Amino acid sequence: MSLIPTTILTGFLGSGKTTLLKRVLTEAHGQKIAVIENEFGEENIDNDILVSDTNEQIIQMSNGCICCTIREDLRVTLQLLAAKRRKGLLSFDRIVIETTGLADPGPVAQTFFMDDEIAETFLLDSILTLVDAKHAAQQLNDRQEARRQVGFADQIFISKADLVSPQELDALQHRLKHMNPRAPQKVVHFGEVALSEVFDLKGFNLNAKLDIDPDFLKDDAHGHDHDHDHAHGEHCDHPSHQHDHGHDPVDGEDCDHPSHQHEHGHHHHHDDDVKSFVFKSERAFDPAKLEDFLGAIVNIYGPRMLRYKGILNMRGTERKVIFQGVHQLMGSDLGPLWAEGETKMSKMVFIGIDLPKDILLQGLEQSLV
Repeated sequence: MSLIPTTILTGFLGSGKTTLLKRVLTEAHGQKIAVIENEFGEENIDNDILVSDTNEQIIQMSNGCICCTIREDLRVTLQLLAAKRRKGLLSFDRIVIETTGLADPGPVAQTFFMDDEIAETFLLDSILTLVDAKHAAQQLNDRQEARRQVGFADQIFISKADLVSPQELDALQHRLKHMNPRAPQKVVHFGEVALSEVFDLKGFNLNAKLDIDPDFLKDDAHGHDHDHDHAHGEHCDHPSHQHDHGHDPVDGEDCDHPSHQHEHGHHHHHDDDVKSFVFKSERAFDPAKLEDFLGAIVNIYGPRMLRYKGILNMRGTERKVIFQGVHQLMGSDLGPLWAEGETKMSKMVFIGIDLPKDILLQGLEQSLV
């Protein structure tokens, strides 16, 4: 039995998640999809589509999709769906899990790594985050949960872009890119996305070629070389944009400029606590040293590490080693052989909340052969 692909859909309130889900649940797309709703949200699909007072947890839609609201643990719901599918009581090809507007997708993703029974039945495909362009600047400033959702994403869909100026959209995309350089961004019309852009993105597939992340580790204009890839905005002589919200200033503490965080976000210097940085080296890693160091880091900083991923050049193998993780859980896998003439270079990206970049870079440097 092949594994059942699963997509986690997350996003800001009002960003069009419900529009997207309604399409999935009602459109004649020929796919049988089970949608799992995390029930405690402010905006529930079932008010519109489902009869709210039904006691039945699993409802078959007219196009063959299934909608299911979680009233207990996600694990239990997934096991129930899998059992019904095995017995032939339900038929579905894939699962979409909608997390509520401000939920942290991390624990949802971890369920697929931690639980053997779940891991043997389901394959986590990707985390999609919908961002409402109109309210994004304010939400990213005010809500760490919104910033976390961006950090977790494998793919970002930006909706309501027609309600903001091109400059504001550009500033938003620039800001999202600093928080998460590995998630491609796509501007969409209010949650209306081709289903081919939603499914089978292979964001969590360790063996998949990394060209699923077209911009993963591509040097952008900001030079993310590991000698000087500041977690953007560190030595900021620009306004740090978070002061008015009562957050502690993070990096741009010594800024002497006024804070500029009001809705416009025109300046490209944001100082979000969710940041990414990249490590690169042409020297091989010593496997034992790297394992010890990463184990220690994940132990201490795991809750603040959202996503991390990389291609590693390890001493003792002719293959690329592909590794990734979510919070405290990480895994690695042997990838393809290094091609003839290809520069053997390790590249890693870390996305997290106020991670101690210098400690990480120094530790990685010391884990090299």
